[in-house]
Amino acid sequence: MALPVAAAPPVRRGPLPWLLLRLGGVVFVLWAVATVTFFAIRLIPGDPAEAVLGGPGSQASAAALAQVRADYGLDLPLPLQYLHYLGRLAAGDLGRSYSLREPVGAVIGQNLGGTLLLALLSLLTAAVIALALAAWSTRGGRWASAVTWVLEVVSAALPHFWLAISLILLFSTTLGWLPPVSVPGPAGLVLPVLTLAIPLAGFLGQVMRESLLDALGSPFVLAARARGESEAGVFWRHALRHAAIPAIGLAGWAFGALISGAVVVETIFARPGIGRSLLSAVQLRDVPLVIGVVLVVALGYMLVTTLTDLADRLIDPRPAPTTAHRGRS
Repeated sequence: MALPVAAAPPVRRGPLPWLLLRLGGVVFVLWAVATVTFFAIRLIPGDPAEAVLGGPGSQASAAALAQVRADYGLDLPLPLQYLHYLGRLAAGDLGRSYSLREPVGAVIGQNLGGTLLLALLSLLTAAVIALALAAWSTRGGRWASAVTWVLEVVSAALPHFWLAISLILLFSTTLGWLPPVSVPGPAGLVLPVLTLAIPLAGFLGQVMRESLLDALGSPFVLAARARGESEAGVFWRHALRHAAIPAIGLAGWAFGALISGAVVVETIFARPGIGRSLLSAVQLRDVPLVIGVVLVVALGYMLVTTLTDLADRLIDPRPAPTTAHRGRS
């Protein structure tokens, strides 16, 4: 009878294959987003040449429209327009905005900072609210758990436009504490940030509450209590770390939700940003600007998901799954 062969050492996947897989995924997503957006914007009724000449109300002559179509390649068959645009994107050229007559990269650069600031502050505010709700529900007894559950469900279901209008009526019209539109300074950020943060806090609160309940009943928490750890130490040093893992995993989804909500929030509060620029570009059939904004958002989403995966690997104390080969007897 053959002797059993010793198990091979566990094999772990190195960082290079993971990075190459991520890079391939980014390229595929950007191509798919550009393709879908290019053809979807063409389905909107209207002539893109009119956007170049100032919109449908410009009353441009037929000769001017024909000249614009020739200058921008709009007189070519749609497949050729698509291939030419992909070639420019591959070269890093996002084109020129039809309606603004400026390079798309410059337009995005002027508006990206405001949207990123709004999204970051909203994400931090939502995380703080979700953590407070989760901590209260797990440490405040059955009554606190029931109240926080209702608050989480209701806040997660609130539409951004309804919440924005309600906050304006309460804090601007009735109380007069905050401006109804976005103005320079911290006061102009409060209502837009709350509008984006409250629904997101409802989703994050539900996830963190379930994770905290699971962590508080796990063996490592029981071991910490057996070592004499206080309840505050158990919560902040052990259970909270476990609960943060699924919340961090939702950061990519949260980023996409915040950017999509920024379209509504920036429009209602008259705040400059890529969300408001995207809405205006869609209405004007400004194809280069629409695709440029969507590509930047998609790239940001992929970047955030990659960073959250890295953070998840650093925070999660559990070892990565490994495989070992067994010998035959």
